[in-house]
Amino acid sequence: MTPRILVADDDEDIRAYLEITLELAGFEVELATDGLEALHVARHQHPDVVVLDVMMPKLDGIEALRQMREDPRTSHVPVMLLTARVQTGDAITGLDAGADDYLTKPFDPDELVARVRAAMRRADTQRTRNPLTGLPGNESILAKLSQLLAAPGGFALLYVDLDRFKPYNDHYGFLRGDEALAALGSVLQEVRDELDDAEAFVGHVGGDDFVVLVRPDLAESTAHLICERFDAVVPTLYDAVDLAAGGIEVTDRRGVPQRFGPLSLSIGIASTAIRDFGHHGDIVATATEMKRYAKNRKTPGSAYRIDRRAPEDGG
Repeated sequence: MTPRILVADDDEDIRAYLEITLELAGFEVELATDGLEALHVARHQHPDVVVLDVMMPKLDGIEALRQMREDPRTSHVPVMLLTARVQTGDAITGLDAGADDYLTKPFDPDELVARVRAAMRRADTQRTRNPLTGLPGNESILAKLSQLLAAPGGFALLYVDLDRFKPYNDHYGFLRGDEALAALGSVLQEVRDELDDAEAFVGHVGGDDFVVLVRPDLAESTAHLICERFDAVVPTLYDAVDLAAGGIEVTDRRGVPQRFGPLSLSIGIASTAIRDFGHHGDIVATATEMKRYAKNRKTPGSAYRIDRRAPEDGG
């Protein structure tokens, strides 16, 4: 697949120069004329690298960068800033805001191409992230689990599953389904960032499955907060008529209409404070079992279940 580069600059001549330079180097180029358009294209076209001018109308490059870093759909994308020589202070501000590199105008085209390729190489070595949510994927999750199992102090694993996602996806389509997953990813990151735990970790297993790793003493309060925050977001994911009806109607494979309530979360928790786990597969299996218990609840809204069995009780 040809790498895609998003170029955002309000100067038509510079846009054209960048487009030709990058296309001759073998890249596919998407163009934006201001920061707002750059955000929109980055969120929906999934570029491999963004080349972002600092001085642009509607939304400047620094603020566009900040919003990209806060959005799970774009937080992982390498960003290179373009700045005039008299504005190199903006480049430092941009690096602090999360830029990966910068170039000052006028720039050498060969240097631009080399820096874009270097940004892609760095991203490839780190690319164990889910392309939709930008969260670490299975490789990073397993590495983190192995690291925590070998370290003192212990941890808890929260296995987060999105209930009734398939009928939601069937009813509203894949784009709306992706928005629901991205919304859940944002909730998980928001909660993680509020925790008094510098090692707290959020990963996206795939599909509608996520994991959160926290200190054992934070496990239940974190699960409660995740449930509360996501349930508050759920109404924004539905059309008004479906909200009023209390859910959606989807026809099953036999042609029989079935009603499904709103999206919710089932969270299973396994903690090293309760028992020892010799392998990451053991703690994942225990959390998965607890998630199934959570799914069997009769009450509406999101819920969690924690494994409280001592080893002699079945561990």
